[in-house]
Amino acid sequence: MDYIKLLENARSCIGAYCKACPTCNGIACKNLMPGPGSKGVGDTAIRNYQKWQEIRINMDTIHDNRPVNTNVEIFSKNLKMPVFAGPIGAVNLHYGDKYTDQQYNDILVRACSNNGILAFTGDGINPQVMIEATSAIRKHNGNGIPTVKPWNIDTIKEKLELVKKSNAFAVSMDIDAAGLPFLKNQTPPAGSKSVEELKEIIQMIDVPFIIKGIMTVNGAIKAKQAGAKGIVVSNHGGRVLDQCPSTVEVLEDIVNAVGNDMKIFVDGGIRTGTDIFKALALGADAVIIARPFVTAVYGGEDEGVLTYINKLESELKDTMSMCGAYEIKDINKDMLYLK
Repeated sequence: MDYIKLLENARSCIGAYCKACPTCNGIACKNLMPGPGSKGVGDTAIRNYQKWQEIRINMDTIHDNRPVNTNVEIFSKNLKMPVFAGPIGAVNLHYGDKYTDQQYNDILVRACSNNGILAFTGDGINPQVMIEATSAIRKHNGNGIPTVKPWNIDTIKEKLELVKKSNAFAVSMDIDAAGLPFLKNQTPPAGSKSVEELKEIIQMIDVPFIIKGIMTVNGAIKAKQAGAKGIVVSNHGGRVLDQCPSTVEVLEDIVNAVGNDMKIFVDGGIRTGTDIFKALALGADAVIIARPFVTAVYGGEDEGVLTYINKLESELKDTMSMCGAYEIKDINKDMLYLK
């Protein structure tokens, strides 16, 4: 299957919101993007994508002609490249009814694990979303990262028990989901967490804890104080607050502040292997890509996911070879044109 065919297949079954665009850049869907929707006009999602495109690559092909290796190790897991599929919950609500959450997560977790990368899974108001996500991870030997939303403490305890049973090698909390209107309407309310609250949550589980939704140096420092082993530089796909900077605009400052102390992931508008290269050159340890993996599942299930993974790997390897980077550790900021 090629990528064009994948997109054609996805358009026939992905529901009313996602357009399965050739480039997932937020322009066609704006504040109606699946997930569900964006606050305001959806300008942050568009900015996420556009700011990656403004960074250019410094090509230099005067170097040894050696094979390129994209393998990395993150939290004891060996990956063929530093890429994770992003967390999506309630897919049948936001992306059409072709798949239940159980079916979607089974496909995504399995296909990623079988093809050298790993997936984050999502959470939702319906408790079944987390039950099915953690079930899929357990079925595939703990090869996935469940994402828990910032519920009240009792609900978080229940969710973390499911995480423990899944044998997941790490867990995430998308603290930026505090900006989702449906969380604020919960009883008791869900939402933002203090450093002390996060410390209490992190101490409930033994595997590395990743806090997703960090957009400032101060936020990164607070995540470190809480005991997080990793953070995701993320504005929730640009859906929770208009007029935010893009993730790439804040990435380097955050890496400089805490990059020696924890793993730094980044998401938001990353769509190609060249974008991955740019993120790594700015200091990220890995990237997370969400919506294009939904398209891949709807467009071809395991084969669709493999098609997209192969596309990313080919683009990343080509960019590395054209810049003289033979290993992921060789990628550096001098390989970017930032003027």
